[in-house]
Amino acid sequence: MLAIRTRRRKAVVLATAAVLAGLTAPSLTASPATATPTTTTATTNTAYDDTYYKDAIGKTGASLKSSLHTIISDQTKLSYSAVWDALKATDEDPDNSGNVILLYSGVSRSKSLNGGDTGDWNREHVWAKSHGDFGTSTGPGTDIHHLRPADVRVNSVRGNKDFDNGGSAVSEGGGSLTDSDSFEPRDAVKGDVARMIFYMAVRYEGGDGFADLEVNGQVDNGSNPYIGKLSVLKAWNDEDPPDAFEEHRNQVVYDDYQHNRNPFIDHPEWVESIW
Repeated sequence: MLAIRTRRRKAVVLATAAVLAGLTAPSLTASPATATPTTTTATTNTAYDDTYYKDAIGKTGASLKSSLHTIISDQTKLSYSAVWDALKATDEDPDNSGNVILLYSGVSRSKSLNGGDTGDWNREHVWAKSHGDFGTSTGPGTDIHHLRPADVRVNSVRGNKDFDNGGSAVSEGGGSLTDSDSFEPRDAVKGDVARMIFYMAVRYEGGDGFADLEVNGQVDNGSNPYIGKLSVLKAWNDEDPPDAFEEHRNQVVYDDYQHNRNPFIDHPEWVESIW
């Protein structure tokens, strides 16, 4: 794992965008190795700095967080049922248009296998919905910036655990680990998970009738509107920069569904500026 992380650190910012290769529709036991990017990272996205992010550019800390909150709160909200079709587009396997890539296991699975049975994929709330008690309400409960396709059983193993390093291997989890109070996703999506968490902490600040979601430095947060572990999530953001799949997903959400962006995919360095 250390070698993988070291290669990632060397690939930051000016590396070419990642390419997803060799994906096939797997069985439940398919290897995740064929459904992960062969290269990490992409360049920092400044295409929207003069338009979408113009009121945030040049700011830092709390001022930056406040500006980004205002910017990304202007969004189209989906119903929970509409999330199914949205995820079939946002997480489509680039090498097989009939499949989606599952977040934690990394396998490519038929879009038609969405549901609640073993072998299906379902709608994973990366910011666990019990952490803030928002359920599947329109708003944080249906925000597809943090909703991702996940294998039903692996999703159940993650449950509402906070994120941290360590634990035992999750069966058919693509290299994910878990223990009694935390979950560690596979290396290829550690940064993706971190940036989704940071998006949620900026987007939902106690307005709209929902809790003020915040990242903190602990695990086992229970039903409080917090998720940890901050130091680990910041490290994952650095170690696993945005790749082509993550950047494309952000663009599809912006263009076709919510019409807002995850700023930490466009500017991963803003994580350190705010936290």
